[in-house]
Amino acid sequence: TITFSAATSACEKAGKWEKALQLFNVMAKNDVSFSTIICNAMISACAKGGEWETSMQLVVVMRRSKVEFDTITFNAAISACEKAGEWKMALQLFSMATELKVETNAITSNALISACGKGGKWEKALGLFSIMTHDRVQANTITISSAISACEKSGVWKQALMLLGVTASIQIEP
Repeated sequence: TITFSAATSACEKAGKWEKALQLFNVMAKNDVSFSTIICNAMISACAKGGEWETSMQLVVVMRRSKVEFDTITFNAAISACEKAGEWKMALQLFSMATELKVETNAITSNALISACGKGGKWEKALGLFSIMTHDRVQANTITISSAISACEKSGVWKQALMLLGVTASIQIEP
């Protein structure tokens, strides 16, 4: 498993999602057990390759195989959805993380906010921003930029300006 893990991570870092998927299939055929690390690398490789649907299939495989999910799993899968503008799926993954009591972080929230923005759902993006700051998840420049971008894409400039004002109160440099 360590060899497969290293090879999968190498494919992920090189952006070779097809090769990573081939390794995954070899593992399945040879009854090699999947680890969280291998699955995370696979999901990340697919996300980088724009293969959000394959990333979602890997999440399903993880669940069926009873592979433990972690923060990286959801960050990678939600990022895959974000890149594809699949905001509904990103929110479903976030719900799943919450249901499984998997800790999320600023990376998770940033990808969710951005996914909603790309989908024209600025209200959801601002709602997530509000929840994030309420739950004491540390917002950063990416967070505020994603939220402002969501407003910009939907033409709600007043909300964008309001967010700029919020940055001072939560100590984020614009």
